[in-house]
Amino acid sequence: MSKPKVFITRKWPASVEERLKLRYDVTLNLDDRPLTAEEFKHALQNYDAVCPTVCDSFPAEVLNVENKRCKILANFGVGYNHIDVDAAKAQNLIMTNTPGVLTESTADIAMTLLLMSARRGAEGDRLVRSKQWHGWCPTHMMSSDVTGATLGLIGFGRIAQAMARKAHHGFGMKIIYFKPSPADQSITDTLQATRCNSIEEVMQSADFVSLHCPGGDSTHHLINQQMFNLMKPTAHLINTARGDVVDTQALINTLKAKSIAGAGLDVYEGEPNVDERLLELENISLLPHLGSATIATRTAMGEKVLNNLEAYFSQNTLPDQVV
Repeated sequence: MSKPKVFITRKWPASVEERLKLRYDVTLNLDDRPLTAEEFKHALQNYDAVCPTVCDSFPAEVLNVENKRCKILANFGVGYNHIDVDAAKAQNLIMTNTPGVLTESTADIAMTLLLMSARRGAEGDRLVRSKQWHGWCPTHMMSSDVTGATLGLIGFGRIAQAMARKAHHGFGMKIIYFKPSPADQSITDTLQATRCNSIEEVMQSADFVSLHCPGGDSTHHLINQQMFNLMKPTAHLINTARGDVVDTQALINTLKAKSIAGAGLDVYEGEPNVDERLLELENISLLPHLGSATIATRTAMGEKVLNNLEAYFSQNTLPDQVV
C-alpha cells in the first residue's frame, strides 16, 4: 500500500521532518520560502494532507480550488485565523491545531517584552550599539518598576495564566484580568487574581496590559484609541496574541504622543510586514513572532501534528480537531 501524500508548507525541526519521511510520502519546503496561493492550490489538489503554519494564508479562494484531493489541514500552530474556517467547513475539510505545548514559551516571551518595555531594554541596546552611550549618570534612562506593579490580562487562558504565575510568584505583581466568565477559583486563589468587570477596567487599572485573546472578527482592533485613552501615562501594552487585536494607527498615535510609557510587540497586523512608523519609535520593543520559538516547543508542535495525522490516517479520533 502506498504511503499517504503529505505537504509541509515551511521548514520544520529536523527530527520531526525525519519522522515525516519515515511515515509518509512527504514533500518538504527545503528552502523555507513563503509559498504562493497557486502553490497552496496545487498542494490541495495533489496531496492527502496539507500542513500549513500561522504565516500561510488559506482564504476561501484557495480552499475552493476544484479537484481537491486534500481532506485534512493539520495546522502547525494553535491559532488558525489564517484559514477561512467557514470555507473549510463548506469543503468538508478537517482542521487540527497544536494546543498546550507552547504555553510556557509564549508566556516567557510576554514576560520578556514586559521587562524590555518597562526597563527600556531595546532602547538601551540601540544606544550602546550606536556608540551614543557616554556613561552612567543618576537620571539616565530612568524606567518603570516591575516588582509589585499591577499586571492586567485581557483573556485568561493557559498562556495568560502562565504569565500571571511568573509575574506574581516571580515579581510579586498584582494580577487582574478580564474574561467573559470567571476563571476557576483554585487558579485565581493561587495567583491572588481579581476579575474585572470589563476590559475598560483593566485598561484603567493596570501598569502593564498583556493581550491573550484570540484573533478574528470579534477581537479585530479590540484595543483601539478609546482603549488607549483609558491607560495610565506610565502604563505599557504587551501583545503576544494576534496583531490585528491592536489598532496599529492608534498605537502609533499613542506612543508618539507618549500618552503611555511604552509597548512590546511580538505580533503585527499584516505580518511579516511591519508598519514602518513603528520602527521609528523609541518607546517600543519589537520581536519577530518568537513566542513559541524554542527548540523543545517547536519540536513538540511538530509532534502534535504527527499525532493528528496518524490518528486521521488510522481512522481514529483526532486529538486536536478544531473543524
